[in-house]
Amino acid sequence: MIDTHELKKRDLYLNKIIAFQDTEPVKVVTGIRRCGKSSLLKLMVAHLKENGITDEQIVEINFESHAFKNMNSDTFYEYVKEQVIPNKRMYMFFDEVQRVPNWEDAINSFRVDFNCDIYVTGSNAYMLSSEYATYLSGRCVEIKMLPLSFKEFLYFHDFEIRETKSALGGMRKQVFDKNGENYDIKDVFDAYMRFGGMPGIADIGLDQEKALVLLEGIYSTVIMRDILERENRRGQKRITDAILLKKIVMFLADNIGSNISVSSIGNILVNEGLLEDQKRKGKPSVHTVQAYVNALLESYFFYDIKRFNIKGKEYLRTLGKYYIVDIGLRNYLLGFRNRDNGHALENVVFFELLRRGYDVSIGKVDNTEVDFIAIKPDEKIYIQVTETMTGEEVRRRELAPLQKINDNYEKIVLSMNTGMDSSYDGIKSINIIEWLIA
Repeated sequence: MIDTHELKKRDLYLNKIIAFQDTEPVKVVTGIRRCGKSSLLKLMVAHLKENGITDEQIVEINFESHAFKNMNSDTFYEYVKEQVIPNKRMYMFFDEVQRVPNWEDAINSFRVDFNCDIYVTGSNAYMLSSEYATYLSGRCVEIKMLPLSFKEFLYFHDFEIRETKSALGGMRKQVFDKNGENYDIKDVFDAYMRFGGMPGIADIGLDQEKALVLLEGIYSTVIMRDILERENRRGQKRITDAILLKKIVMFLADNIGSNISVSSIGNILVNEGLLEDQKRKGKPSVHTVQAYVNALLESYFFYDIKRFNIKGKEYLRTLGKYYIVDIGLRNYLLGFRNRDNGHALENVVFFELLRRGYDVSIGKVDNTEVDFIAIKPDEKIYIQVTETMTGEEVRRRELAPLQKINDNYEKIVLSMNTGMDSSYDGIKSINIIEWLIA
């Protein structure tokens, strides 16, 4: 029996799943380990029960349980078949389904043989998200999960935002915990920028030592199990060097938001002497580095973003950027110290735009760059991210690329300190925290 009181709602994702309820495709929930995929399935089960679906209509299997360790596709099929009630709509939830050899044979048979609605999660230790469509004959829909947004972080840590009157008569936002203690919202945002958005942090509290243990567990599982083991399981020997993999992880984490080419990664690692102990002749090939980077993207540890020439209206093949899925993981890798705050803020904005359903690219205008172009079918926003807008020189630098774009779409600069003006020639200056909680 599920105790829904312990489950925090993730409405953004739950609503996406509900939108596909009782449609033919298999619903596949993907995302980095420990970002909340299993909990999302439980939330969906709770939603069904609240809406009149009986316990008997729900089949749940978590293949990480020892009870199902030796299942194959035949025993999987028979086990589920025994639970199917004739002439009833069945709802099937399979967590870590790829642990079952030839699992897709069973899933495809359920769809043919039973009146059912199927939901699965999977880890990248066994399969890449790009392969689901192949295994399920194209009949699947992917729900991509991310760690907690700042808004979700507040909710998971039992913080509540209230508006209070300031001494000057205006309104200001303050954060209250469940004991009624109040905090400045910037202090809570600093905690988010330090600990990140992995849901497990909420269970242990904002304690640095405990957070490090949790983040180390996620990192080592993704790197050792999801990437290195998966390659071995498939008999592919492209990614065998754990040391090189870690060097590339560290390099990408240290250079989030910077323009990087894959060939430059190998060059820099050699030039900095990071590969000298590798008993290599020369540097790793571009193909090798590309394979390692691809593995990190496929495990959802990093996300890449392409550049778009705004005036030429085309994507550019040169120099993309990489962002790390969780800022807490970056701090675990590089140390909890103030570093490169501008790029860290950019990282947070990038993932918030993805959560909000935008297609995101970097904008190139002549020889300048716009941090993000965020596009939906009926909307386009140009966004610059900077730590502060108080200095004249910074303002000029951040506004210049936006001023070169002569269309009528919204243009925004997001910063921690917006300066005195709320807009410059129609370009809005918005506090990044206000934007995140809007």
